Amino acid sequence: MYAVILTGGKQYRVQEGDIIFVEKIAADVDSTVEINDVLVVSKDGKLVVGKPTVEGAKVTAKVLKQGKAKKIIVFKFKHKKDYKKKQGHRQPYTQLKIEKIEA
Repeated sequence: MYAVILTGGKQYRVQEGDIIFVEKIAADVDSTVEINDVLVVSKDGKLVVGKPTVEGAKVTAKVLKQGKAKKIIVFKFKHKKDYKKKQGHRQPYTQLKIEKIEA
């Protein structure tokens, strides 16, 4: 059994027991989060596609960690104009463990 969920503007294919990294969710560590934006549910070989979401379906996940990803460097410059700008960015994320898929 798997589901496709929508969180943080991105879609994730998840199964029970999966550990995923999503855009930051405002939740405490060791708390549970319910995701109601379920786009597709596959159960016993049957595929249920929502319009746009599947009615009554939800995914329950446990928050394992709140953190920041590795730093990326953003470097801008203009040729022959003596313009340089260096900037760093660390994207915040939430690590989730999928506990239950209800369809």
